[in-house]
Amino acid sequence: MPTVTLVLLIIAIVLIVAVIVLYFLGKKAEKKKAEQDEQIQAAAQSVTMLIIDKKKLRLKDAGLPAAVVEQTPKLMRRAKMPIVKAKVGPRVMTFISDAAIYDRIPVKKEVKATVSGLYITGVRGIHGSIEPAAPKKKGLWARAKAAAQEKMNKKEK
Repeated sequence: MPTVTLVLLIIAIVLIVAVIVLYFLGKKAEKKKAEQDEQIQAAAQSVTMLIIDKKKLRLKDAGLPAAVVEQTPKLMRRAKMPIVKAKVGPRVMTFISDAAIYDRIPVKKEVKATVSGLYITGVRGIHGSIEPAAPKKKGLWARAKAAAQEKMNKKEK
């Protein structure tokens, strides 16, 4: 067998094993995420709060309790998380928002939020509805792709 064929065969086997391992790790992570979502839903409460500020900060810079920072994995401590400061009753508290709803949270407005501990999982407006998040500005690659697609559509007609 030539060496090139042998090297390519070994690389193919390694890639196939890597894909299989990633598949099973993904399944395991999916199950774990489903369990965590069930626990969050079980502990959810509706709370009226006035949103003071929202930012994406590192956990240690967010002003969260030390117990929360200690419980988080080391990699997540360095990652930027969606942090929301809100006034709940007479207290000003710091919450971690779900990334999916972070853009929908209005600043300087009163909202009814679904909260599980320090984690905001849902937001509804009290006085009227919450405006949908403004569409994100397209990047250079997305604009170029859209322009090329438009040219292809014109050529077909």
